[in-house]
Amino acid sequence: MEIFLIGHDYKYAAEQSLLCLYPQERPVYPETPSGADSVTLTLRRGAQYAVCVCRLFRAGRHSRGEARVRLSLLTDKVAEDRYLQRAVKQAFFKAAVNGGHPLPVWGSLTGVRPGKLFLSLLSEGQSERQAARTFRREFSVSPERTELVRHTSRAALRARDSLEERDVCLYLGIPFCPTRCAYCSFVSVEAARSLKLLPDYLAAQEREMEAVARAVEEAGVRVVSVYVGGGTPTTLSAEQLRRLCAQVRSRFDLSHCREFTVEAGRPDTVTEEKLLALREQQVSRLSVNPQTMSDAVLSAIGRQHSVEDVLRAMALVRKVGGFEVNMDLIAGLPGDDAEQFSASVRALLELRPENITVHTLALKKGSRFTTEGAELPGAAEVGRMLDGANALLASHGFEPYYLYRQKFMSGSFENVGWSLPGRGNLYNICIMEELCGILSVGAGGSTKLVREGSVERLMAPKYPREYTERIDAVCGSKAKIVDFYRR
Repeated sequence: MEIFLIGHDYKYAAEQSLLCLYPQERPVYPETPSGADSVTLTLRRGAQYAVCVCRLFRAGRHSRGEARVRLSLLTDKVAEDRYLQRAVKQAFFKAAVNGGHPLPVWGSLTGVRPGKLFLSLLSEGQSERQAARTFRREFSVSPERTELVRHTSRAALRARDSLEERDVCLYLGIPFCPTRCAYCSFVSVEAARSLKLLPDYLAAQEREMEAVARAVEEAGVRVVSVYVGGGTPTTLSAEQLRRLCAQVRSRFDLSHCREFTVEAGRPDTVTEEKLLALREQQVSRLSVNPQTMSDAVLSAIGRQHSVEDVLRAMALVRKVGGFEVNMDLIAGLPGDDAEQFSASVRALLELRPENITVHTLALKKGSRFTTEGAELPGAAEVGRMLDGANALLASHGFEPYYLYRQKFMSGSFENVGWSLPGRGNLYNICIMEELCGILSVGAGGSTKLVREGSVERLMAPKYPREYTERIDAVCGSKAKIVDFYRR
């Protein structure tokens, strides 16, 4: 779609709205209109208001939307950009709805973290009920999604109030998987082709872990959560897992650590020997992620395991004992529908995990679904999947405790973590609501330093080979952690 910006250069706001409202479109910035579908966003300042007017031409139909903001709110550059970009998005949204676009469940919101916006309303002194009314009125969010945000904001506030100023979470990335799933765009390497990379990768990761541990001690921060993700960490052998977790315990003071999570995402990688190694190292939480409990859908997404493998893995987890368990499902996979998705939710409920995370399929450009094409359920069907899952989980005593959105999601919906009361994962809340620093170790890791509203990032090389080759520079960058917390 052709985009024309007049009186401003808020391209990101325009493109985010385009992506949410018309995900099949891509932005084009011609010098003059060609007669193709287009959106013109004009921003003008008057005596009291800045006004954004959107004129949308799509499928032979013209529509208009308008949003305004008081100039008195534009107190500095940060506030000016925030409010004016919001006006651009709302004008675009109104023009689309006036032109016949169905009302999205998230209204005019395009961001990854709608909960942060809700929390900002609470921080302004609004009660939860007032914030919910503002949220719905100003951003046209549906009642159901507003309730999700209310619940997850409560969990975020409880987590925030439980944290000390210098608390951090530790993340270790294992970018290896048995095979690559058709929906996956994460940087990961198939184990069958990468066994020769593993020893060097794990050795480099131990060096980085040591550098981070020194920085933690010098900065005077304390680790309250450890999360080992991927990829699929249980691609490693039992001895490799034991050594990895032992290295964490030997290098970091975990006396304040509340949870130690390892993703065992692929049920076909779970063995009793590996589970015993994890229990020996006092791992307290596992993710066993079927994504669906339909063998036909599993085959369609390239997961080389069966529903029976999921049941076997969970039986082993319960036999070894001592783990809280999260299980993931994805709404919107090929061959799935609302009835079958509800059956998957019920199958997971019978396994009695403490957490169930319901994702919406996000079509990323690096995935096989995108490069090869796939026939997927439409947005309306995905909405029925999510609504049915939410109702089932709530009726079984689960509560939503964290929520986030991604680009290219079916129907521009959301991912929601559900847990039994008091069993939510602190790491997930902290990373999504940016409540504290996340110190990352491993390829593709993003260390996020958070303190008093300030956020800085340190990025590690994406690929395992590149990471091992540049490990000296990676370790050297950890001095920035000390600088940040000493500032």
